[in-house]
Amino acid sequence: MKDLEVKDLIPPTKRIHKLVLTGGPCGGKTTGQTHLSNFFESLGWKVFRVPETATVLMSGGISFGELSEEQFLDFQEHLVTTMMALEDTYFSMAEKCVQNVLIIADRGTMDASAFITKDAWDKILTKLGLEDIEISDNRYNHVVHLQSAAIGAEKFYTTEDHSARFEGLELARERDKRAMEAWRDHPYVDIIDNRSDFDSKINRLIDLVVKRIGIDVGDRFSANSRKVKFVVTEIPADEDFPVKFTDFQVVHHYLHSAKKGFQTRLRKRVRNGRGTFTFTVRKPELQGQIVEVKQPISNRDYANLLSHRDDDHLPIFKTRRTFLWESQQYSLDIYRSPCHSRCRGLILLETFTTNKDEEVTNFLPPFIKIKKNVTGDPAFSMYNLSLSTEWTESVNQFCHRLSSDDESEEEQQVYDVKKAQERLVDMSKSITHNWEDRIDRIDRRSSLWEVERQSSLSESDSVDSI
Repeated sequence: MKDLEVKDLIPPTKRIHKLVLTGGPCGGKTTGQTHLSNFFESLGWKVFRVPETATVLMSGGISFGELSEEQFLDFQEHLVTTMMALEDTYFSMAEKCVQNVLIIADRGTMDASAFITKDAWDKILTKLGLEDIEISDNRYNHVVHLQSAAIGAEKFYTTEDHSARFEGLELARERDKRAMEAWRDHPYVDIIDNRSDFDSKINRLIDLVVKRIGIDVGDRFSANSRKVKFVVTEIPADEDFPVKFTDFQVVHHYLHSAKKGFQTRLRKRVRNGRGTFTFTVRKPELQGQIVEVKQPISNRDYANLLSHRDDDHLPIFKTRRTFLWESQQYSLDIYRSPCHSRCRGLILLETFTTNKDEEVTNFLPPFIKIKKNVTGDPAFSMYNLSLSTEWTESVNQFCHRLSSDDESEEEQQVYDVKKAQERLVDMSKSITHNWEDRIDRIDRRSSLWEVERQSSLSESDSVDSI
């Protein structure tokens, strides 16, 4: 079907890019993997993620603190062989893919050398018949070291988000240094420190990878790049869409959060009948920045976490269309039914830019009809759009901004909510009845989308029945 077709956004020559993400604890590897995966999948690439082998082994009951020296060295030897076996599986799958492939390894073979002496490491290599250059330079195309938050971003350092993480600040700094030294001889190593905020750190990661591969994505991942959002009144029909695109069917569920000011949500993203699942925690503002932690999860974890969904929020169904225009990536979020009436016919265009507000519209795709720049407007926040009741009836739930500070007085909140409602209604008047009818037709003819929508609703129903 046209609206589910993946169209090539990249040169036709097949590429397999093997990337290692390394670094100290709490450096952003998990979130970085998720953002890299989302970006490259939106370009039509296949993305494989090799799990961190040490974490997999330790989750079975192995504890470093309980190992003798002999056991520890034995563990490191098996760690290398297991890691290479896991990676080789993904490498083999990549060779058989017709698409371009990005393989993201959560740490690589040389990380195992960071925690033992050089003599011990040399003995392991000799026993296994391996050489440094073969398991480093010749095995991976690119290595990116994400510096631990324990160095320069101490207020953001935590062990809460990782079951196998226990290091204090000093130990985290030492492990970061050792991981960096382990890869110093690889010809393509990039180090990302904490001089910028976390969002910029993740953008820098993606920028380094796309440049290493040779993909031109404009200024999306520049240091001073920011996300901008626009209300769209109409887009071309699929058959008339002038550039190649990829469509994903997406459903979001907001969950109850045990911590004040935190937003947690699930996302299921489907392409060609296959889904990927992401768990996101959006933390309150701290020192001028908001941190989002994204973690890929399994289908089973997704189903289990649905039992914690927040019924004050409706699920959000969208078609996300990604495309390139003038070397710039754009995303269209086309809201689908069932939804609150405030989302009916809503289409939002998002991109990243370094241009000033007054200059941005001059560079937008001319085939997309833009109504208004709504960047930062809480009336167009997905969190607020998903609220199940009218905003004026849920003033305390309406999010003006994600902050750990107390909100303004209730009277001012009511005023802001009413103004937000007025802005949203004003935008909806720009959507013609013909366009709404067309969305209805798209919904009805997209059988795969209907299957996905019904599947998501059934998941919610099954949770209710437990």
